[in-house]
Amino acid sequence: MLLKFAYQDFLADRKFKNTTETNIKNYEMTLGQFIKYCLEQGVINIEEVGHHHVRNYLLDCQERGNKPNTVNTKILRIRAFFNYLIEEKIVSENMGRRVKLQKEDVKIDVFTDEQIYQMLAYYRSLRRKEKSYFSYRGYLLIMLLLGTGLRRKEVINLKWSDVDMPSLTMNVYGKNRQYETVFMTEKLAKELSVYQVFCKNHFGQGNEYVFLKRDNTQMTDNSITQLFNNLQNHMNFKDVRVSAHTFRHSFCHRLAMSGMSAFAIQKMMRHKNINVTMRYVAMWGNELKEQNDKHNPLNNLNI
Repeated sequence: MLLKFAYQDFLADRKFKNTTETNIKNYEMTLGQFIKYCLEQGVINIEEVGHHHVRNYLLDCQERGNKPNTVNTKILRIRAFFNYLIEEKIVSENMGRRVKLQKEDVKIDVFTDEQIYQMLAYYRSLRRKEKSYFSYRGYLLIMLLLGTGLRRKEVINLKWSDVDMPSLTMNVYGKNRQYETVFMTEKLAKELSVYQVFCKNHFGQGNEYVFLKRDNTQMTDNSITQLFNNLQNHMNFKDVRVSAHTFRHSFCHRLAMSGMSAFAIQKMMRHKNINVTMRYVAMWGNELKEQNDKHNPLNNLNI
């Protein structure tokens, strides 16, 4: 079977199985690069692809600066591709499994308190000087991400009808393709109320979505990327990337550092598998030890 047809059939199968649009795009990008590499090596048929093609492609990715976690993601995508081909009896062996996953750098960046204060101060200053929609939106976005750990897509799709101010909860359509309850603090609810009033006055009419573009339409992936890129340029943080996921990691980090149980963190983060949660808890274990050494009650007792 021609390699390009096998690739197209796989994507069609993912779409038929109702795989998310984001995952489809990830498959298209990752596998598309692999297919292109194979074709450049003169491999036309899927049956001709060997494990050395997978290995050499990944070596090429490494030379271009791909980190272990990125390489591992590509390995898993390639494995999924070959699993499908085996199910369809097109090939008999998964060439992706002949290549071992790499040991990943487990360090995950989070914002420091100082960095959080700097970002909030930046938007507070803009609100006082300009009273622009962008300053109000930026300030609320940071408060929301830090206070709930919402994912990027959940932020974009958040509607006012999802927000229940009296009960201090919001319903978000999560990664698991179902509505999930997220708790919010009174401080966040107050900021949401201020922002909602500003939006109505600024645009002259309401909108069902919480976060909007300048033309009063729903934010997109591109517009939120531009927002974070702009904030990154103004902050000029050298050691951490300004993104929705960094805010989510920071939210999880604060929960872990507070001593919250792994089970409770799993519920707050809405992780489907607690093993994902335990990975974070284990990662920040040394910090928890340091905090215990510093604040343990026995340190202050004269016994």
